[in-house]
Amino acid sequence: MASFLLQELARRLECRLVGGNPQTVITGVSTVERADEGEITFLANLKYAPKMRTTRAAAVIAAEPLTGVEAATLVSPNPYHDFARALALFHPPVKPALGIHRLACIADSAVVGPGASIGAYAVVGPNTSIGANAVLHPHSVIYEGCTIGDDFTAHSHVSVREFCRIGNRVTLHNGVVIGGDGFGFAKADDGTQYKIVQSGITVLEDDVEIQTLTSVDRATMGETRVRRGAKIDSLCQIGHACVVGENNIICAQTGLAGSTVLEENVIMAGQTGSSGHLTIHKNATVWAQSGVGHDVPEGAIVSGSPAFDSREWLRASAAYSRLPEILRTVRALERRVAELEAERKQ
Repeated sequence: MASFLLQELARRLECRLVGGNPQTVITGVSTVERADEGEITFLANLKYAPKMRTTRAAAVIAAEPLTGVEAATLVSPNPYHDFARALALFHPPVKPALGIHRLACIADSAVVGPGASIGAYAVVGPNTSIGANAVLHPHSVIYEGCTIGDDFTAHSHVSVREFCRIGNRVTLHNGVVIGGDGFGFAKADDGTQYKIVQSGITVLEDDVEIQTLTSVDRATMGETRVRRGAKIDSLCQIGHACVVGENNIICAQTGLAGSTVLEENVIMAGQTGSSGHLTIHKNATVWAQSGVGHDVPEGAIVSGSPAFDSREWLRASAAYSRLPEILRTVRALERRVAELEAERKQ
């Protein structure tokens, strides 16, 4: 387990150290409640600063120096980001031993760059090119004709289908399928479903990370593309010919129907979905369990199914729970109006 002097940790994180003993040995990172002596914690929101008075942590990463707190402060312009960087220092990723396992299967025409770690039963198909420092865990499969950049990691049971293209520093977690067939069938005159050949590919740009058991389908024609820096959670479905924009966050159990376009910095919260052939413009947010059936404007926050402006949705949700009461009121008013109308006619 790694350890650092407090002053060394501050230097590595490029934070200003306020208070505490610079020679304190820091052995790990923990939460405010569970942190022990010798560990650091973080404060992402200053309104929770009073909680710091009871922490046993040796230091706190925060946006400004904390008063009334025994722990030192590592002053950071972005505490949550520096918390993540600190975790990476104490828990560096485990990389398998260099080399190609004797039970791996690498096609003669495949090219694998230097520094590779390729596990047992991993398969690299013919005419595939993989850059430097690749890690292919056991039972990962790269089909024919793929082009993959440097620092690629494929965990066990990843499949990258034929002719797909992947950039640098891409990580695919267990069970991810890149370039599986898009869901396309044409109904024949006799009522049977005729398979439409999925002739396109899937492209993942640099710094993409995709979590477990997610599928990014190949296009019927052309390409499905996940742009630079996008992060896709577990159990997501990206349909054929979709575009996932730069730095998107796509949370678990989200499904994008074919030809959905997400521009940059879009957030799709958990269990969201889109119908096909629409655009969710940049900086938009789709709240959890929302269904998008139309274009979403730039910077909008939408909720519900069908999704609409989240502020209106909140008001509608508050009213929904009162519908029985409102219905009783309306019926009472209707009866009273009928009574008054009857009295008027007498």
